[in-house]
Amino acid sequence: MKLFEFFKYKKAPVKDKEPSLVLSSGDNIIDNIQQEFISMATGNAERIVRAFNSKYDGAFDYSIRSLNVLDSLIEDFSDFADLSDEEIIDDFCAQAGSYILEVARRNYGGTYFWQDSLRQPLLKTGLPDFEISILTFEKVKNRIVNGDEDNIPYFFKGYSERVRKAAKGDEVIFV
Repeated sequence: MKLFEFFKYKKAPVKDKEPSLVLSSGDNIIDNIQQEFISMATGNAERIVRAFNSKYDGAFDYSIRSLNVLDSLIEDFSDFADLSDEEIIDDFCAQAGSYILEVARRNYGGTYFWQDSLRQPLLKTGLPDFEISILTFEKVKNRIVNGDEDNIPYFFKGYSERVRKAAKGDEVIFV
């Protein structure tokens, strides 16, 4: 099962012998789901970090600066994309996209949601005052296909500036 797809499928019914989940008054189901999203995004992003951090001298540190290195990695990957099947490309896009989402969340905060029509996570920053959202999986794929015209640091700079200048009620999605 690919990253985040587990949110798309219904869980199997609980057997009668298993106890039901009982939430105490201190439990917050929304916080628990959010922690699952963060865990999945971080886990997927860490696959990129583990695989390439030594090659890029430890540059994958979730800083905004590290997106320059990620962009170079995506460019390197694009040289071999023609030789890869769609599943490998989608997996790479999910890893790189998750890394970008985690850079955004760690630097600006935010809450994960699922975007059904695009089948990928969405990070919304600024709730409840404003809503600056970012989708990244397709952006990574576009970077592979279109080259530097879909530069990741430039894309992220637009997102960052919009978050910093956001006013109450603003709603923008970066795709």
